[in-house]
Amino acid sequence: MRVLASHKHERTAQAIKEAVAAIISREVKDPRLGFVSVTKVDLARDLSQAKIYISVYGSEEDKKNSFIALNSAKGFIKGELASRVRLRIMPELYFVEDPSIEYGARIMEILEGLKKEAGENESES
Repeated sequence: MRVLASHKHERTAQAIKEAVAAIISREVKDPRLGFVSVTKVDLARDLSQAKIYISVYGSEEDKKNSFIALNSAKGFIKGELASRVRLRIMPELYFVEDPSIEYGARIMEILEGLKKEAGENESES
């Protein structure tokens, strides 16, 4: 029974992720909202809270403005979510910055730098 409950929990989190992504991209009309993507949703066991991980492409100012826009549209997003995903209790939404894409980009920069250094060292030898 535990595996079934876990699977249902994952499906619910995925449904929330897809719905929130669609709402943000198509319904939220705030000019402060930059290029954002929903990367992950962590759902509390009792479905009372949903941490929505957001990746924002752009400068620190773009990130700040995007999170301000998301937090001001939180009520609207929750209402739209309630009409799209049928849950007995609609979770409280929390938008959290997901640094994983930036982290991955930084790793790629480091690897490219190492690759260039290795190429320069081979040409000097």
